[in-house]
This record gives sequence, C-alpha cells and structure tokens, in this order.
Amino acid sequence: MEKPVRLAISNQKGGVGKTAIAINIAGALNRQGSDVLFVDLDPQGNATENLGMREAYDEDPPSLFDVLSDAEQRERITDIVREHREMDLIPSNIDMTAIEPELTLSRRSGQQLDLVLEHVEDEYDYVLIDCPPFLGNLMDNALYAAQNTLIPALAETTSKRAFELLYDHIGALETDYGIEIQDCGVIINRIDVRKTQAQEMIAWIEDAFDDTPVWQVRERASIQRALSNGVSLFEEDPNCDQLPMFEDIAAQLADQFQRTEVHV
Repeated sequence: MEKPVRLAISNQKGGVGKTAIAINIAGALNRQGSDVLFVDLDPQGNATENLGMREAYDEDPPSLFDVLSDAEQRERITDIVREHREMDLIPSNIDMTAIEPELTLSRRSGQQLDLVLEHVEDEYDYVLIDCPPFLGNLMDNALYAAQNTLIPALAETTSKRAFELLYDHIGALETDYGIEIQDCGVIINRIDVRKTQAQEMIAWIEDAFDDTPVWQVRERASIQRALSNGVSLFEEDPNCDQLPMFEDIAAQLADQFQRTEVHV
C-alpha cells in the first residue's frame, strides 16, 4: 500500500483561519473518497474543539503529549485516534501547552511526530497536520514529518512578513536536516473583495507564487457556522459557493501526488 500524503497546514502568523482551511480541505478530500487522518498539533486545540471533540482536550493520559515526549509510548497513538464522520482525528490536549521544552530535551527533537505517525498512518490516504501559529519545535516536527506544506494567508500586507519568517524557518530546517520541503500551494483566506488592500495583496501573492497553486477563499458566515457545528462546510452547507474552491484544492493535491480520486 502507498504511504499516505502528509501535509502541514502552516503559517506562523495567528488569526489567518488556518484551522478552518485545514478542516475544509480534509472535508473535500473525504468527499473525494480519500481516508484522512487529521492531526491537531496546536496546543490551543482549536481543531479538536471545531470537530466537536472538546472533551478529548481535557482527557487523562495517554495523549498526544505523551506519545511525542516519551519514545516508549509512541505505539499508544492508536489509542488516541478519534472517529469523526469526515475524518479521523488525533486530538490536541491541554498538556500540549508544555510540550516545547520536552521536545527540546529529546535526542531527535524535530523528528518525534514523524516517528509517531509511522504507527498509525498506513490506513489513510492523507495525513493533514494543523500546525501551531508559532515557530518552534512543534512547527519543526510538522514540517519534518510532512515535507509538504500548504500555507493559508490573509490578503493583508502583514502576510508579506509572515511569508518571510516562515520561509526563513523552512530554509533553516532544510539545511539542518538535509531535506526538501515542497510548497503545495497558498490559500488566500477570508477575502473581502471590496477592500483595495485585499485586491493588491492578491495580485502580490499571485506574482510572488507564480509557479505554485494559489487559491482564493472568500469570507462566508457558513464557514464559521460549520466549525461551530463540528463539521466541514461540505456537511454544513452543500450549496455554499466556496465549496468548488476546496474541491479544486483536493483535486490538485491528488494530481500533484498522483493519487486517484474516488468520488463517493
């Protein structure tokens, strides 16, 4: 069986709607017929809550913290996986707020997630990793494990600096580990086309990423409503005009990684 495609949904800038993008890409891949494992690597646990599993965030060990910080517990990752009707979830946990120093002390600080996923990923077509909104050991683990990244960004000038910081970090990680991290695309999120700045930033991003797919997702109330109801937009609002954009992301990912779409 083919190894699953791993994708890190990453941006070190908070507030860009990263989790909403990740959940809706997972929903699109599921609708395509793919089996998806969603990893909530953000200590805030937003994806865990937005997928209707808030109780998992406060549960007793074992948790994602334990399998990342203790090599002897890696195989227990299978005990943590939760079923959602659109995807399986590895939830975040309140203990993840203390994971950064624990990873610093580990011998292979940036490779723990990679080693953990080897115990659980074989039954999936895609593994989506929802990254934390900061640079550090968790981001290193996500990028090393995936070596493919999708970048959500806002159509605001602050995104320029965010891109610069993220790519500096990716470059350093590639040098340190002797790897190459592939850009799979940029998703411009929460677009309000009435704003001149938004139009200017869309043009800037499309020019800066002229050899990388760029998708545009407009602001829609149904996207936030879906998260509040613990599902993707595909379950919440089958008539939303933004669904084709997420379907196109799923289709282009299948093309990039030479995966067959199985529509259900």
